[in-house]
Amino acid sequence: MWQGTVTLQPGLLIYTGQLGAAHRHRHAAVQVVVAQDDPVRLRDESGTSCRGRAAVIPSGVEHETAGSSAGMLVWVDADGMLGQALTSRVRRTGLPADTATAWVAAADPLDVDRVMAGGNPRALADLILGELADAGTLDATPAHPAVRQAVAVLPAMLDDTVHLGQIAKEVGLSASRLGHLFSDELGLPFRAYVRWARLRRAIDHVRAGGTLTEAAHAAGFADSAHLTRVCHEMFGLAPSLLAGGMDWQESVV
Repeated sequence: MWQGTVTLQPGLLIYTGQLGAAHRHRHAAVQVVVAQDDPVRLRDESGTSCRGRAAVIPSGVEHETAGSSAGMLVWVDADGMLGQALTSRVRRTGLPADTATAWVAAADPLDVDRVMAGGNPRALADLILGELADAGTLDATPAHPAVRQAVAVLPAMLDDTVHLGQIAKEVGLSASRLGHLFSDELGLPFRAYVRWARLRRAIDHVRAGGTLTEAAHAAGFADSAHLTRVCHEMFGLAPSLLAGGMDWQESVV
């Protein structure tokens, strides 16, 4: 039974609560699994199973989970710095990256009892990702004023196609310079940041009582099917489940 809280910000979706079974699926984000109580069973595309209290599952690999435990799931954009660092960690195990044994081995150094001892979901995710990715977390408050301005003007543009050059003109920089700043300061390429911003806008609309079609149009998706497909591709979850089936903790972004 999936029952817990969700926090979403560009680059990260964090679920904290009761972990349940998930049938075979694959998604575009890198997924970190942390089971606070009992180990969960992971099965890869070949049918091989491996049990563990923590795992790093790369993007694009087919997998399923079974078991019941309190814990945390973190989806990290595969194109960002954290996602790339997590994927590299799986590869450094020396095991095939599409196997359950590699996913569990990649997270083996994590002291689950220590990192899950307390704190809000974002703080816990920061600690887990900091250890597994050997990198800093995504910065919610970019230092460069042009990036702060770009992040501020972006939401008003989400109902249409968003071009990097358009926003760069708004903030007085070249498109290439602004693109580099997004990656350096937010840990995400510009296009990935826009995708996460659209997902957040759509989910907020559904939470406020809008239909999936209304939410899709408000966030710049072609229709509800497009929104649902992107949400499934990213997280293996339906937008209706994210919006209506779980409690939400507001992001600092």
